[in-house]
Amino acid sequence: MRAKSSHNLPTDSTLLRNWRRWESGESRPDEFYAPIIAAAFDTVTAAFFPKSRPNRDDELLSATGMDTVEFISRLRMSDVNSATLDAVRITAERLCCEYAYAEPHALHAEGTAWLRRITSLLDGRLTLGQHREILVLAGWVALLVGCVDYDLGRRSGAEATRRAADSLGREAGNPEIIGWAAEMSAWFALTQGNFRGAIDVSEKAMAATGSSSVGVQLAAQRAKGWARLGDLRNVQTALDEGRQILSRMGHPADLDNHFVVDATKFDFYAMDCCRVSGQDRLAERYANQVIADSTRPDGSIRNPMRVSEARLTLAVVAVRDRDLERAVEEGVAAFGAGRKSLPSLAWIAGEAAREIIERYPGDQRTQAFLDQLRSLNVG
Repeated sequence: MRAKSSHNLPTDSTLLRNWRRWESGESRPDEFYAPIIAAAFDTVTAAFFPKSRPNRDDELLSATGMDTVEFISRLRMSDVNSATLDAVRITAERLCCEYAYAEPHALHAEGTAWLRRITSLLDGRLTLGQHREILVLAGWVALLVGCVDYDLGRRSGAEATRRAADSLGREAGNPEIIGWAAEMSAWFALTQGNFRGAIDVSEKAMAATGSSSVGVQLAAQRAKGWARLGDLRNVQTALDEGRQILSRMGHPADLDNHFVVDATKFDFYAMDCCRVSGQDRLAERYANQVIADSTRPDGSIRNPMRVSEARLTLAVVAVRDRDLERAVEEGVAAFGAGRKSLPSLAWIAGEAAREIIERYPGDQRTQAFLDQLRSLNVG
């Protein structure tokens, strides 16, 4: 066999040394010798000299041009500095604290704008810890936006945002966000008259969130559902469970955050259950306490939505006491708050209206209350 002119044949001693290296695996024949050797053994090059499969990590490092140290260090690199994350963290907390009193359209617009800013950070280079924290912050703001959507009567938008928050919570592995997304579902069900659905959602979510603020709220929503089904034993069981969680939690540092539950907020839920179950004097006591806790020293209201429901509770107690004048006065006052949750207010006001109509069906004052109720623009 004649060699190609571009490949000079080695001496016998050189060829022998090369052969020994090929046999030992120290090196491989080049593209000139490999097919010759394969032909000598009556086979083809690929069968006799298969290409080795590199290690996947070596393949990755080779493709990226990085050695191992550089590769690992890049996992720790980020385009987002700590000051940016601090600003986002502070803003998310502020938005959640403004829920109780801020004008809802403005709060919704600001919350949505910040949600876009926060999620845009995910397009940059992040450490694994930063990626998770941004998902968590986006989850809290999405929960807030969903709550405001529902307050404004936008049911479909609220449900879509609630689902998005739940997805963010699951991706971040954050049980509190997942729990609050479930609590929102229970709230939606209650205000739409689906009491069994609210109870079921709350019970399923309790297993993973029973030691946190959302666990207290889930217990309260369950109690409200049982109250409307007339099951006083389960009402008391759910309220007791909520109080037990509260007693283990300690007092929260910031009571303004919508996603924080404390003893005063729990009184608000107990008030609702007592009113529905006919415990008038206890409901009245809770209502007065809710109004006192929601009023600042200068007389301004820090939680107008709670005060509205407390006034509706006082209206129901008054009409049961045959004091229609006071009932209508308290009821109409409930509609005067600047900050409203339209579905919740319409739901509780509707319950109050049924009691007023039952006792004073033809009275002009009853009609005045109903006119106020009809003026609520609930989607």
